[in-house]
Amino acid sequence: MPQFLSAVDRVRAARETGALLRLALPLIGAQLAAVGTNVVDAMLSGHLNAHVQAAVTTGVGVWTLAILIGIGTMLAVPPTVAQLDGAGRREEIGATFRQAMWIGLLLGLLLLYAVRHAEFVLRLVGVVPSLRPDVAAFLRAVGWGAPAMTMYFALRGLSEGLSLPRPSMYFSLGGLALLAPLGYVLMYGRLGFPALGARGSGIATATVLWCEMLGFAFYVLRHPNYRGIRLTERFDLPHPRAMGALLHLGAPMAFTLLMEGGLFVAVALAIASMGEVVTAAHQIALNVASVAFMVPLGTAMAITIRVGHAAGRRDVIGVRYAALCGVGLTLFTQVVSSSLMLGLPHAIAGLYSDDAAVVGMAAQLMVLAGLFQFSDGIQVASNGALRGLKDTRVPMLISAFAYWGVGMPVGWWLAFHLHWGARGMWAGLIVGLSAAAILLFARLWRTLSSERWLRHVPASPKTSTG
Repeated sequence: MPQFLSAVDRVRAARETGALLRLALPLIGAQLAAVGTNVVDAMLSGHLNAHVQAAVTTGVGVWTLAILIGIGTMLAVPPTVAQLDGAGRREEIGATFRQAMWIGLLLGLLLLYAVRHAEFVLRLVGVVPSLRPDVAAFLRAVGWGAPAMTMYFALRGLSEGLSLPRPSMYFSLGGLALLAPLGYVLMYGRLGFPALGARGSGIATATVLWCEMLGFAFYVLRHPNYRGIRLTERFDLPHPRAMGALLHLGAPMAFTLLMEGGLFVAVALAIASMGEVVTAAHQIALNVASVAFMVPLGTAMAITIRVGHAAGRRDVIGVRYAALCGVGLTLFTQVVSSSLMLGLPHAIAGLYSDDAAVVGMAAQLMVLAGLFQFSDGIQVASNGALRGLKDTRVPMLISAFAYWGVGMPVGWWLAFHLHWGARGMWAGLIVGLSAAAILLFARLWRTLSSERWLRHVPASPKTSTG
């Protein structure tokens, strides 16, 4: 047994697990609300007609890539804020946050331009010509929400880094509650508005994003919990060095999310060639897995904050307890999701479709999804702990190798050379996620066994003054 685990303090472990759980629950709620927007879009468009549903679903797939870039880059904010807070340097948080907002604004404008000019992507991936105009209309409309989205993630990062996760949940749930009626009015043409279909869905999403961002900003500026961090002490122009430090941390995380998200997009495109029944079954199983993934993802965000705060205090033992208790808590959540998928696959698939063939195939894929729940939990929890220590570049390389060097080739070989079909692609997901879990946890274990991460932690005022 490694030396740092030779004498586990069960009381401290229980206390740390409780703190993680209290922090994670609102974050899980926020993530479930965020993925709920896709469910609302799918339900509203599905009850309108199949053409609009296909256009919105395709547009959301492209928009999701922008979301991954935005949230990945702004994931630099929580560990940075948590470490400053843990080090007792709260007065520096305001300056860091202002630079994060500049990054959010500039990145949002870049994403706005990219999303509104993404028609070439639609041709590249083979979207049928009849769908392209409505998909493009959705993207041109939803693109206006990109700056609000990235700045909203900066606000979330500030609040969560200060161990204040509830506002993230409140504003995410509020946005979800606003999206349903607004989308209905604009898509279906109610209350005197014209029926805008897919474009209406994009307008509704962009409007909700701006409401969430402005509401969160007003809350942060007015609430006493955020006093003492000098948010409005002065107006700062963009500072290249400060922005570079955040981007140095955030860019690898954005790339990591793109690697994982891109793998699932590639799998979906490969399965799309296997027929309508298989494609529909894949979408059902993927939707269930995506909703389930929000639980370990929210837990991983809590792990980042707890590890970052302990690292800011330069508390070596605290970092180890936060990281390993977080992995243990995540595995417990995965027992629940895996048990449901393995034990009730047909019942869950039946909630999505009345087609027996689709339900049968979806149930088979859901069993495979149940098998990778543990690997998925370990990799996201390990990544969350490493983020708290600002270790992002090696995890980025590990993720790229595991997903694209292992998972995708294995899945393609099984699906098309051994003729396993969709099951082969999903078996590739199991292999890729398992490789990521093993390598990322090994990286975390090695990091926790040493104290080299202390070199990247801001000194506390007491330390810096001797």
